Amino acid sequence: MSFGIETKGVYPIAATPFRPDMSVDWDSLDRLTDFYQDAGATGITILGILGEAGKLEPEESREIAARVIARARVPVVVGVSNPSFAAMGRLAREVMDLGAAGVMIAGHAGLRSDEQIAAHFRNAVDAIGQDTPWALQDYPLTLSVVLSVPMIGRIVADHPSCVMLKAEDWPQLEKLSAIRAAQASGGMRAFSILTANGGMFLDFEPERGSDGAMTGYAFPDALVEMDRLHREGQRDAAHDLFDAHLPLIRMEQQQGVGLAVRKYLLMRRGAIACDIQRRPGTALTPRGREEIDYLLARLARKDPRAAI
Repeated sequence: MSFGIETKGVYPIAATPFRPDMSVDWDSLDRLTDFYQDAGATGITILGILGEAGKLEPEESREIAARVIARARVPVVVGVSNPSFAAMGRLAREVMDLGAAGVMIAGHAGLRSDEQIAAHFRNAVDAIGQDTPWALQDYPLTLSVVLSVPMIGRIVADHPSCVMLKAEDWPQLEKLSAIRAAQASGGMRAFSILTANGGMFLDFEPERGSDGAMTGYAFPDALVEMDRLHREGQRDAAHDLFDAHLPLIRMEQQQGVGLAVRKYLLMRRGAIACDIQRRPGTALTPRGREEIDYLLARLARKDPRAAI
């Protein structure tokens, strides 16, 4: 399926549903895959940080990928980031053989200098195969790897198989403008840019040059609608919809408890059966759940599609 430098739209980052005994909830995984597609997603990204990829056994990662890819009617991108290039390469080869559209790769916390970063992605591309399309994840807030605009330009120049930037730096708007300016002047080659950060800056990112969103907000249907409104030039309507959802977007972006909020929302929306996380993980208190329920009720008055 198509995944390249002209990719646009919304690629939700998928959660991984678990049962109370911490095993993978396969029925919920199927339901969640349908949930994203029914919301109008352009594609789906699995086994990312939101998907608790680091808590999965290798066999589980492969089976999750196989299940989603087999069920999906849209391109599936698979996170394969791993300090072990052997493990990264194995998972990448397996999921591409299963029919994945591409993979996503990030740096790891041990990378500091530009030369270390360049070497990491050179080794990563060797591991996954020179012809495997991949997205570069720029997420310094969590991964502690700082990718400057020139460094991003160097990586994409060195690796034609890099077709997308998953942009989730903070602050990000000026960085997006700098990248697009470099491309417009011929100083950087073309590639797709999908933004993340839970949608926190989705009100202005399309105006700065993003091609859509790759994030895990529990209302992907709202992300799809915001993207459509922006593309059609309906600026005020896009901002109004964003403003309605901002309280819940903000709640999801809390460090430490954000994934608990997101999984609770997915559970309330019927996409998964249980909001549990694998250890280490957090859970909402009864008071925290009540606050989310209150925000859901308020949102439904502004966006009827959010009614539960």
